[in-house]
Amino acid sequence: MVLTIRYFAGAKAAAGVGDEQLTLPPESTVDDVLQLVRDRHGERLARVLTASSLLLDGIAVRDTRTPVAGGVELDVLPPFAGG
Repeated sequence: MVLTIRYFAGAKAAAGVGDEQLTLPPESTVDDVLQLVRDRHGERLARVLTASSLLLDGIAVRDTRTPVAGGVELDVLPPFAGG
Protein backbone atom coordinates (compact mmCIF):
# COMPACT_ATOMS: atom_id res chain seq x y z
CA MET A 1 0.00 0.00 0.00
CA VAL A 2 1.13 3.55 -0.69
CA LEU A 3 0.79 6.45 1.75
CA THR A 4 1.73 10.10 1.23
CA ILE A 5 3.49 11.85 4.08
CA ARG A 6 3.60 15.65 4.00
CA TYR A 7 6.08 17.67 6.05
CA PHE A 8 5.50 21.27 7.11
CA ALA A 9 7.83 24.02 8.41
CA GLY A 10 10.70 22.58 10.48
CA ALA A 11 9.74 19.01 9.55
CA LYS A 12 10.12 19.90 5.88
CA ALA A 13 13.55 21.39 6.55
CA ALA A 14 14.63 18.35 8.58
CA ALA A 15 13.39 15.83 6.00
CA GLY A 16 14.74 17.80 3.05
CA VAL A 17 11.49 17.24 1.12
CA GLY A 18 7.96 18.60 1.35
CA ASP A 19 6.29 15.26 0.80
CA GLU A 20 7.02 11.71 -0.22
CA GLN A 21 5.27 8.50 -1.12
CA LEU A 22 5.91 5.52 1.13
CA THR A 23 5.21 1.92 0.25
CA LEU A 24 4.16 0.04 3.36
CA PRO A 25 3.21 -3.52 4.15
CA PRO A 26 -0.44 -4.26 4.91
CA GLU A 27 -1.53 -3.67 8.50
CA SER A 28 0.99 -0.88 9.05
CA THR A 29 0.43 1.70 11.77
CA VAL A 30 1.38 5.35 12.20
CA ASP A 31 4.27 4.07 14.38
CA ASP A 32 5.54 2.04 11.42
CA VAL A 33 5.41 5.10 9.17
CA LEU A 34 7.28 7.22 11.72
CA GLN A 35 9.98 4.58 12.13
CA LEU A 36 10.43 4.36 8.38
CA VAL A 37 10.92 8.12 8.00
CA ARG A 38 13.24 8.25 11.04
CA ASP A 39 15.40 5.58 9.41
CA ARG A 40 15.26 7.35 6.05
CA HIS A 41 15.95 10.93 7.21
CA GLY A 42 17.93 10.54 10.42
CA GLU A 43 18.20 12.15 13.83
CA ARG A 44 17.29 15.68 12.80
CA LEU A 45 13.82 14.62 11.65
CA ALA A 46 13.48 12.21 14.59
CA ARG A 47 13.85 15.16 17.00
CA VAL A 48 11.22 17.17 15.13
CA LEU A 49 8.81 14.22 15.15
CA THR A 50 8.85 14.03 18.96
CA ALA A 51 7.29 17.51 19.18
CA SER A 52 5.05 17.32 16.11
CA SER A 53 1.31 16.89 15.76
CA LEU A 54 0.09 14.36 13.22
CA LEU A 55 -2.99 14.42 11.02
CA LEU A 56 -4.15 11.30 9.20
CA ASP A 57 -6.40 12.41 6.35
CA GLY A 58 -7.10 15.59 8.30
CA ILE A 59 -7.89 13.91 11.62
CA ALA A 60 -5.57 14.34 14.61
CA VAL A 61 -3.69 11.20 15.59
CA ARG A 62 -3.40 10.70 19.33
CA ASP A 63 -2.50 7.00 19.28
CA THR A 64 0.38 6.12 16.98
CA ARG A 65 -0.79 2.50 16.96
CA THR A 66 -3.56 3.72 14.64
CA PRO A 67 -3.66 1.63 11.45
CA VAL A 68 -3.04 3.35 8.13
CA ALA A 69 -4.54 2.50 4.77
CA GLY A 70 -3.29 2.97 1.25
CA GLY A 71 -4.11 6.26 -0.40
CA VAL A 72 -4.17 8.30 2.82
CA GLU A 73 -2.08 11.32 3.76
CA LEU A 74 -0.16 11.75 6.99
CA ASP A 75 0.73 15.35 7.80
CA VAL A 76 3.61 16.18 10.15
CA LEU A 77 3.04 19.56 11.82
CA PRO A 78 5.81 20.76 14.11
CA PRO A 79 5.06 23.48 16.66
CA PHE A 80 4.69 26.86 14.97
CA ALA A 81 5.85 30.16 16.42
CA GLY A 82 3.91 33.34 16.00
CA GLY A 83 0.95 35.10 17.35
